[in-house]
Amino acid sequence: MLLLPRNAAESHCKNLVLQIDHNAKLTQYFGCSRCLKKTTRKLFRYNPGTRCGASKSCLYREITFSVDVASAFVKERARLLITDDLQLISPFSESIVSLFTNLGVTNRNTTEELNLNIGVDEVVNLLISSLVSKTPLTETLLKHKPVAKLSNENNYQAIHIDPQTVGETVLTEEDNISIKLIISKSKNIVCYAEAGEDFVNLLFSFLTLPLGFVAKQIQDGSLKGCIDQLHRSVQNLDAQYLKSNHHKEMLVNPKLDPDFCYNSLLGIEVASYYYLNRRLTTDSSLIPSNSSSESFKIEPTNLVSSAGGFFKGPAFFTVTDNLVIRPISTIFELSVLDKLNVPFTDTEKRVVLMGKKEALNLLVASFASDSALTNAFISKPYQA
Repeated sequence: MLLLPRNAAESHCKNLVLQIDHNAKLTQYFGCSRCLKKTTRKLFRYNPGTRCGASKSCLYREITFSVDVASAFVKERARLLITDDLQLISPFSESIVSLFTNLGVTNRNTTEELNLNIGVDEVVNLLISSLVSKTPLTETLLKHKPVAKLSNENNYQAIHIDPQTVGETVLTEEDNISIKLIISKSKNIVCYAEAGEDFVNLLFSFLTLPLGFVAKQIQDGSLKGCIDQLHRSVQNLDAQYLKSNHHKEMLVNPKLDPDFCYNSLLGIEVASYYYLNRRLTTDSSLIPSNSSSESFKIEPTNLVSSAGGFFKGPAFFTVTDNLVIRPISTIFELSVLDKLNVPFTDTEKRVVLMGKKEALNLLVASFASDSALTNAFISKPYQA
């Protein structure tokens, strides 16, 4: 569930020419065809069963997704220009002129055209580079540099969250998560945190989130990479290039698979599945206009729900600044202070409450740096 999370857009991604997770088994869906016709609350399961439980004569059978096999998200013959920082530009756009001007290219004779073969390794490196570089195409395809890594040097940066994603929701004290931070007074950094399973559940839920949701939270220039630039390009892309508005919505507002509905502070939506014409779909626009979407909605049953978190019972943990998590241990905490060269006498405890804004800050900081807690909770960290 955490190491191999399901993707709500998986059925569309299987049409990609290059599959970076080609060894992963596609999710299967099973439902009782007889009961799907009769019941108002339609159910499916991820594993085949002998009997559905509602009738002794019914068996679970596989249900497939209704997906156009021609392509994943973009129309089959669509052509786009992709800049080094992952902006998508129409080949007929006037933006091409300004692009070359900004690059200082005034003479076409100074440019050359290269044809490159791209494989899975290049795609994976391009994905990682998009998180840490403003020029991922150059780094991956021309310079063939090893993937950039985050360093401890000068790694504190301001994390800017789009205020529209936070909203104006007022949380009560019970809705917030309490965390005890151990801070270096001289360096003004978080050495580690002590927290219960509610905070660690939130951190674990980061592993189930679509990358598009993370990119959506970021304001321009907040990250060292440019994955947010790609998100904005898709958001502004002319409808003629995408297969439908539903496909665009899957990219700019991705949702969680119904089986990963941990109710965290982040506010990400859960995808709705519909049973239509004996197939599954997430596109509600396919439902007849004279029908209610609820009558076609289908939900998972017998699922291992993560709504209550990922732990069996109450537990307490030590979480380092770079999000290493261990069961709470004095020995481990002292070793963290030793590595940071922070004497125990230089530390102070500070209890903070985490709401939606802080949770989103921490999410983005976990992608932006290896000092996530400091970036999320301390505005002006010490820099040597």
